[in-house]
Amino acid sequence: MPRFPAAAPSAEGLSDTVFSGLLERARQLPGPIYPLHVGDTYLEPPLSSRAEAQLSSEHPRLHNYSPVQGEPALLDAIQIKVEKRHGVKVPREQLQVMSGATSGLGVVCSALLAPGDEVIIPAPFWPLIRGAVRMRGGVAVEVPLFTRLHEPGFDPVAAVEAAITERSVALYLNSPHNPSGAVLSPEVLHALGELAAHHGLWILTDEVYEDLYYTPEPPVALWRDPGVRERCIATHSLSKAYGLAGSRVGYTHGPEHVMPTIRGVQTFFTYCAPRPLQLGAARALLDGDDWLAHARSVYAKAARSAADALDLPMPSGGSFLFFDATRYLRRGEDMRDFLLRVLESGVMLTPGSASGRDYERWVRLCFTSVPQPELDAALDCLRSALRS
Repeated sequence: MPRFPAAAPSAEGLSDTVFSGLLERARQLPGPIYPLHVGDTYLEPPLSSRAEAQLSSEHPRLHNYSPVQGEPALLDAIQIKVEKRHGVKVPREQLQVMSGATSGLGVVCSALLAPGDEVIIPAPFWPLIRGAVRMRGGVAVEVPLFTRLHEPGFDPVAAVEAAITERSVALYLNSPHNPSGAVLSPEVLHALGELAAHHGLWILTDEVYEDLYYTPEPPVALWRDPGVRERCIATHSLSKAYGLAGSRVGYTHGPEHVMPTIRGVQTFFTYCAPRPLQLGAARALLDGDDWLAHARSVYAKAARSAADALDLPMPSGGSFLFFDATRYLRRGEDMRDFLLRVLESGVMLTPGSASGRDYERWVRLCFTSVPQPELDAALDCLRSALRS
């Protein structure tokens, strides 16, 4: 039991950054530093969704609290968006607006997990999900999966099943995937859903990149599957698809019987998302189709140029490339040395260890964080560093 001056054991090791040393070094370097480490966009969001477009004259009491569940206008827009994108009408009582997907997934973990409960997390993974589980006293069980999908004979469902124990409570799934850019096939998703049902697991789906796909057809979401919908809790975000990361608005939906608990936990996390930015988010969902199509187009071009520069396959979705840097390491060089060498060329990358313990020699590159001319310059710098 923690006592002054110690913090809680569940909080030990959590940090606000995975590359503080690199950031300090970046501040000391002359010349441009291309920030390909952070999952963000250079695109400004749709005009009607921007903070400055929300006026007190048009929205009385604009700066007051919102209802805990969310602004009615945003809840309406979410229902319209979800039905248009997924063909499923989510009942109003099964929706909850969150202060971004990060907060949303933290709320879900707090609502479902007890200390010692295990959550199976296919790896590599979004870096913050491991901490969200750990903050509740849960155990993140890492299963290398997304980097193995093209291995002959690899069975992703069997890999997940081998990790299930009597303490397993939930399976976390993210597709389109951060950081690999992979999209799980409908067949694999369905089989994973059946596996979770067989073992009595919750399924936590992370839909943050649902609209950033570079395939002819949009990816299928597991939570749509009627056979597993009763155990699926899905969390969505406007940060990536609509360039609204700073607005901190997302939403979660799940089975009717658990949503009151999730809403109750949300009340004690942030009470509500910012009201002006919820109204902006509603406009993005209603007005943003053309903006989203443009974003997909420019991101697909960026993804192709980044993949070609590194001789990697084109990602199917998302904002990242994730690759093994082992062949680029000099004799006696560890990953910190490698990342510093790349940084000194002008490019900042994320260490793969942030996405799983099996990825110490991997790195993540975000191709949506800077405009195409800057990305091209960054890729030139990166290629030069990798050849040196």
